[in-house]
Amino acid sequence: MLHHGSAKGIVIKTSDNTYLGKISHTLTNTKPKTSFETGIENISRLLIHFMVVIVPIVFLLNAWKHDSITAFTFAVAIAICITPLLLPVILSSSLSKGAVNMSKKKTIVKKLDSIQSFGSMNILCTDKTGTLTEDKIVLEKYLDIEGNEDARILKHAFLNSYFQTGLKGNIDAAVITRANKNGMEDLKDKYKKIDEIPFDFSRRRLSVILDDGKKKQMITKGAVEEILNICTLVDLKGEVSPITRQIKSNILKISKSLNEEGFRVIAVCQKNDINDIKKFDVSTECNMVLLGFIGFLDPPKESAKESIEKLNKAGIRVIVLTGDNVEVTKCVCDKVGINSKEIIVGSEIDKLTDLALLRHLKRTNIFAKLSPIQKARVVRLLKASGNTVGYMGDGINDSPSLLNSDVGISVDTAVDIAKEAADIILLEKDLNVLLDGVTEGRRTFVNLMKYIKMATSFNFGEVLSVMIGSVVLPFLPETPIQLLVEGLLYDFGQMTLPFDNVDNETLQKPKKLDINSLKKFMFFMGPLSSLFDIIIFAFIWFVYGIKNAATFQTIWFTYSIISNLLGLYVIRTAKNPLKSSKASAYVYLSTIIIIIASLLVPYTILGQAIGLVPIGGTIIMLLFAISFAYCIVASFAKKIYIKKYGEWI
Repeated sequence: MLHHGSAKGIVIKTSDNTYLGKISHTLTNTKPKTSFETGIENISRLLIHFMVVIVPIVFLLNAWKHDSITAFTFAVAIAICITPLLLPVILSSSLSKGAVNMSKKKTIVKKLDSIQSFGSMNILCTDKTGTLTEDKIVLEKYLDIEGNEDARILKHAFLNSYFQTGLKGNIDAAVITRANKNGMEDLKDKYKKIDEIPFDFSRRRLSVILDDGKKKQMITKGAVEEILNICTLVDLKGEVSPITRQIKSNILKISKSLNEEGFRVIAVCQKNDINDIKKFDVSTECNMVLLGFIGFLDPPKESAKESIEKLNKAGIRVIVLTGDNVEVTKCVCDKVGINSKEIIVGSEIDKLTDLALLRHLKRTNIFAKLSPIQKARVVRLLKASGNTVGYMGDGINDSPSLLNSDVGISVDTAVDIAKEAADIILLEKDLNVLLDGVTEGRRTFVNLMKYIKMATSFNFGEVLSVMIGSVVLPFLPETPIQLLVEGLLYDFGQMTLPFDNVDNETLQKPKKLDINSLKKFMFFMGPLSSLFDIIIFAFIWFVYGIKNAATFQTIWFTYSIISNLLGLYVIRTAKNPLKSSKASAYVYLSTIIIIIASLLVPYTILGQAIGLVPIGGTIIMLLFAISFAYCIVASFAKKIYIKKYGEWI
């Protein structure tokens, strides 16, 4: 049907000053850095600082013994050696494997680096509807102003929902479904729509104007408080009377009681004396007659309580951010095991400073009647206070919060803008699916941290040993090209770490990429490996009397690879690597291949080209013996470290 005519509009706000403009502005901002991105940047900064310091020191220590070019290239090779060369490769392969595994568990990863944030998430902010509840709204009650069932209320609600031409949500669908079950589907043929006053979030109500051939009638439904504000009369069993203070109090009492039982309540009213009105607008919504209420039930998911318990046990605190009222939210949260002792509403949040709100955030798990901007503010403050925050949402209004969080989580049935803003998409809106994804994210994070901690600590120890050796020996302990080939072989031996097994204990709590933890590990385990390097090379020099540069460098080259790859099994787990924590077959295979390669390289053209020479079987046996001794001592050192710092990987 075509409509035409003319109208006048008054513009009171434009662009970013409008409510929609403010939401749009948050979507155009670049997503803030996640805790993982910040951690990687801190590691890079730490390694750059080391390089800046080491290069001139090593150059000065060797410039007086060797020519300037040799001293400089040796210093540069040392700086390169302290860097985990394959970090980008290991990072990409870890994340890619994690994404594949997560896809098998109904979790689609849009942005690979969000896997780390997913695993380190310690706070999950979520809406109530669809996550904690079934998202299957059913109209259960249609009551008059005294709380008695009255089919007239259902009839008027049906006419409003059927004839309104705005976006028909699940509430309208529930009304129409229930009316059809009650045999009211023929009512639509008896009425003709004249006009409509659409729903908006400030009025929180919707009106349709109908004509049954005898009279015009305006039917309005909306939030209880907003409907009460426009009603001056009540209709009880066909008798119309003025609203008194006592009647209004009783109406609010009934509404609150229904809310506390978990019902979402909407009031219905009408206006009949409108035959002479030609133009309908918001001003027409006045002096109306309150008919009663309709109550909708969206029951909690049977799995929600168990899922919340699992999330809490996994170190993830669940915070509910919803636009629903306090009573309904409290009822649902009580049923699923979320502490509802304190609930803060949006109007209170606007009065609080960021500092005051942060104090509430430490103990409050439920925030009700929130606007999208208020939700985004809560997420931003939680993140600013050092938490790794996930936000789960599927509506247009959730987009600012999805962008503000460390990891935005949506579902495949969400609106396009929410899916666009999200980092991770769940194929089912279920917390159990989310928990599976978190576990896989933690597995990926742990394997990545194995490589970072091993590479930085072993490389640091290697650099210390080589620096000391370059000072005390009459020749370089390894040439620059030997150092680079050694580092490359060693890194190749670690490329299978993304496929390694992970101890269940490391998956129980969220972990963050902490630069201070990495420094402690590096300065604790690095010097230990360096000490063993010094011992074996002193033993070879003084006991075996091997003072030939090429032979000595070959022994250093081979031992460094063997000891580091065997030490990998000590570092990769906080447990006993022989009994309690088995590595994956891929890790075993890669280390064996690289160790064999390190023994064979001196016999190849490549080995000869970089100055390596064959070494005897006795020396090789000694290298393995010292490497195993290092692993034993490192195991004891590991226990001391765990006891002191309460962590390992």
